[in-house]
Amino acid sequence: MKRYKYPSVLAIAGFDGSGGAGIQADIKTASALGCFSTSVLTALPVQNTQGVRKIYPIPVEAVADQIEAILDDIFPDAIKIGMVHTPQLVETIVSTLSKYKKIPLVFDPVMVATSGHRLIEEDTIQAIIEKLFPIADVITPNMDEAAILANMKVETLEDLYTAGKHIKQLGCKSILLKGGHQETSTITSLFYDEQENYHMFETIKFKTNNTHGSGCTLSSAIAAYLAHGKTLYDSVSLGQQYVYQAIENGKDVETGLGNGPLNHFFNPQKLIKNEMV
Repeated sequence: MKRYKYPSVLAIAGFDGSGGAGIQADIKTASALGCFSTSVLTALPVQNTQGVRKIYPIPVEAVADQIEAILDDIFPDAIKIGMVHTPQLVETIVSTLSKYKKIPLVFDPVMVATSGHRLIEEDTIQAIIEKLFPIADVITPNMDEAAILANMKVETLEDLYTAGKHIKQLGCKSILLKGGHQETSTITSLFYDEQENYHMFETIKFKTNNTHGSGCTLSSAIAAYLAHGKTLYDSVSLGQQYVYQAIENGKDVETGLGNGPLNHFFNPQKLIKNEMV
């Protein structure tokens, strides 16, 4: 009898009870793209579409235990890491993952929420650069996060180019610089690959407040396509197309009183079954 396996994506991220961002967005995205989704909770933010009210920490021992429980049982084909807000958490995640074989890893350096709330402690940034950047296949900062990492203002496409060069020197393999905060009619994102080449992606910018969780969704979509077995470039390209369509299909829907979510299930794929060798 033939046996099958689902392509699996592990999300290591924070919580969003309002369902638009964080680990909920990760689960929805991977599921909509035909992958089996597992998760590890790193923090419990109390938030809704209007913003973050408070963040309750998860003990680092509990994070390590969660990672081991999943990797010992349902070993993923790709990993997405999101909210990591303390140096101790960075160290715990990296040291726990180091016990297992290397697989594709997408790191979304969640530092600033769509609402503008800063979500990261100052002393965590250096730990992220030193520990997480080297093991990530791609990092996906938005313009606010690029500004923090490059220690400069990032307001224009030219700023984004410059920031990318600075961030690349920090030791990451490749970077997708998200241009969603540009005050233009089109959004331009830049992908710096491992060979120091950059690729430009342009999309139309929608007039909508429904972009809550777009960064979480994009990084999870990239991880999902990597789990499909696609190249990093193709995964980055397809991930951005998915987010564009998810925003387009949810742009006119009212969910909550603030920044609404994307429509993750505008065209859901069936759960993929790959034949086991």
